[in-house]
Amino acid sequence: MTQPTQQKFAMPTLTAMVVGSMVGAGIFSLPQTFGRVTGGLGALIAWAIAGGGMLMLAYVFQTLSRRKPALDAGVYAYAKAGFGNYPGFLSALGYWTVCCLGNVSYWVLIKSTWGAIFPAFGDGNTVLAVAISSVGIWAFHFTILRGVKQAAFINTIATVAKIIPIVLFLVFVGFGFKADIFAANFDGGPGLEGAGLFAQVRGTMLVTVFVFVGIEGASVYSRYARKRSDVGLATLLGFLGVLCLLVLVTMLSYGVLLRPDLAELRNPSMAGVLRAVVGPWGAVFVSAGLIVSVLGAYLSWSLLAAEVLFSAAKMESMPAFLARENRNGVPAAALWMTNILVQCFLVLTLFAEQAFLLALKLTSSMILLPYLLTATYALMLAWRGETYEGQARERRIDLLRAGIATFYAGWLVFAGGITFLLLSLVIYAPGTILFAIAQKERGHRVFTGREQLLFAAAAAGAVVAIFGLATGRIAV
Repeated sequence: MTQPTQQKFAMPTLTAMVVGSMVGAGIFSLPQTFGRVTGGLGALIAWAIAGGGMLMLAYVFQTLSRRKPALDAGVYAYAKAGFGNYPGFLSALGYWTVCCLGNVSYWVLIKSTWGAIFPAFGDGNTVLAVAISSVGIWAFHFTILRGVKQAAFINTIATVAKIIPIVLFLVFVGFGFKADIFAANFDGGPGLEGAGLFAQVRGTMLVTVFVFVGIEGASVYSRYARKRSDVGLATLLGFLGVLCLLVLVTMLSYGVLLRPDLAELRNPSMAGVLRAVVGPWGAVFVSAGLIVSVLGAYLSWSLLAAEVLFSAAKMESMPAFLARENRNGVPAAALWMTNILVQCFLVLTLFAEQAFLLALKLTSSMILLPYLLTATYALMLAWRGETYEGQARERRIDLLRAGIATFYAGWLVFAGGITFLLLSLVIYAPGTILFAIAQKERGHRVFTGREQLLFAAAAAGAVVAIFGLATGRIAV
């Protein structure tokens, strides 16, 4: 049997994977999603918290890539190394689901963009929108099957192409910025009189998580890196560049339209902001940029999703069939399973009133466990001094960074609220079937004693969530 060709990525490609994963649908919806819940001051505080927390998380990924070079596949491998088989599996399952949900949000937003011209697409969750999106899912599927390196090259081109319209948006909106409008929006203005600053900031947390998902892109693909040192540097460079774009898009928009008007914009709301500055052609320009951006990010997340399943199967936490590669070195079985789940989620958007917002918040909620376990694992290494022999200063620095990252991830669980935490358990609990199959295949006991308790808690939460959905107490 012919062995698949080993494919290696240089640092620019790894950086493009990080940027391409993070810059997708979220940035184009920032004016509306922030405008719904906070004013300029709350937005500044939110980005300071999110930027600081995610920077520490980026440092965590950089540190772990250097100190644990044998652990490929990032979030999954770190969770398993630190906490055991079942928590590692849950991290892989959560991250895989995040990729799938993110891809669904991309198709919804693309069709919502088209809906401004063709009403039959509605807000991206009509029958026609789902049908056209389904064609797109499988077109990308067969493109990726032709080879990971080819797909990564396409992603690099798409990453450059989608940054250009965002930068041009910032230039035009910068010229149209009005200080008096920004001042009126600073404390939130009409409609947010009763909302305290803490509540405003908390309301942005899941949004900020959504736009940063993908920061671990280089870490997940570490087995393809030419040099392990490139993984951490690519993560930091990608994060800092994207953070600047996110903050500028959000804050400049507050100087163009009053907050209530921002809140009423149709997504992609960047299009409405630019329209207010330059006229109708601005909306068309942003919409075209969004489509390029989202399709590039879709490709990145499809690759990430398949890679996580594949790596988890190789490390014996997923069923063995998911470790199969085709002759092009692509984890084909994992890719098939990924796109089948994306297709199922896409069909479910027909029954959600605000499909994009639901996908955004559920995506953000699902990623919290993988991030929390990764940060805690880095904290454990620094606390115990493992890999830090004779490096007291580096240990203190990494202990501080990992501690902040762990606190931030824990804060996000609280800020996200109980509703989406319970909804995430509806996926975690039944998804455990895959873990049971993997353990049985290898002749292992399914759960240890502590893992049984963890599964029981997840199952109980899932039952509560299903009951809430059935009785209308939890609405989607």
